[in-house]
Amino acid sequence: MSTTRAAWVEGLRLRTLTAAIAPIPVGVGAAWAEGRVDWLRAGLALIVALGLQIGVNFANDYSDGVRGTDANRTGPQRLVASGAASPAAVRAAAWAAFCVAAAAGVSLCWLSGHPWLVLVGAAAIAAAWLYTGGPRPYGYMGLGEVGVFVFFGLVAVLGTMFTQVSRVTAPAILGACGIGLLACAILMANNIRDISADSASGKRTAAVLLGDRVARAVYQGELLGAFACAAAIAIWNPRALATLLLLPSAIRLIGPVGRGATGQDMVGVLRVTGQIELGYGVILGLALAFA
Repeated sequence: MSTTRAAWVEGLRLRTLTAAIAPIPVGVGAAWAEGRVDWLRAGLALIVALGLQIGVNFANDYSDGVRGTDANRTGPQRLVASGAASPAAVRAAAWAAFCVAAAAGVSLCWLSGHPWLVLVGAAAIAAAWLYTGGPRPYGYMGLGEVGVFVFFGLVAVLGTMFTQVSRVTAPAILGACGIGLLACAILMANNIRDISADSASGKRTAAVLLGDRVARAVYQGELLGAFACAAAIAIWNPRALATLLLLPSAIRLIGPVGRGATGQDMVGVLRVTGQIELGYGVILGLALAFA
C-alpha cells in the first residue's frame, strides 16, 4: 500500500503536539528558579514528550482503526480507518516513535543520575499503548483523562524538573496540575465531539459515560481549574498571574461548549484549547524562571 507524505503528516496530528511541548517550559522554569538548568537534559525531555505524543497518536490510529471505532468520526481522517496506510505500517510508526522516546529517556536518566526513572518511562510507554491498545484498553473504560493527567501533566512537568535539580517544588506541582487539566480538556473536547460515534462503536470514553451535558461541564471546569492552579502559584510567585492573559480566550470557549457546539465547531474548540495550553506552558515557565 502506497501512502502519501501528506497522509503521514496528517496522521502525526501536529496540533496535538502542543500537549507534549507545553509541560517542558514549566518544568524548566521551575528548575531555573532553583538555580540550575541543563539545556541538554531539557532537550532530551522534550524529545521524550514528543516521541510519546507521536507514538500515542499512531497507536490510537492503529488500535481504533483495527477495531473499527474510527469509521464515522467527525475530525480529520485516520490512516488505518481511511485506508491510507496499512495497520502494520501505522503500528510500526507508533513503536518507532516510542523507541525514540525510550532512547532519549534512558539518556536523560543516565545524565540526571537517577536510573530508576527508566521505570517511569516504561510506564509512560505502556500507558500510551494501552490507552486504546491491548485486550482491555483503559481509554474505552472512561479512564483516558486519568492517564493524560498523570503522564502529560504530573510526570511531564515534574519529571523535567526532577531530572534537572533532583527535587520538585510546590509551584511546580501546581503548574503540573494546571498543565494536566488543560491536557484533559483537550481530550474531553475531542471525546465530546465523538460521543455519538464512540457510543455506537462501544468506545466508553469519559464523555460517553458522563453524558453530553456533564461532559461539557467537566470540560469547562478543567479549563478554569488550570487558571486556579496558576492563581495558587501566585502565593509564591505573583508573576504566575500573567497566565490570566489567556483567560479571555478560555472564556470564549466556555460559551459555545456549554451551548452544545458539535462537529466542526468542536474541532475549532480543540484547536484553541491546544493553543491555550501551549501559551499557558510558555508564560508560566517564564514566570517561574524569573521568580
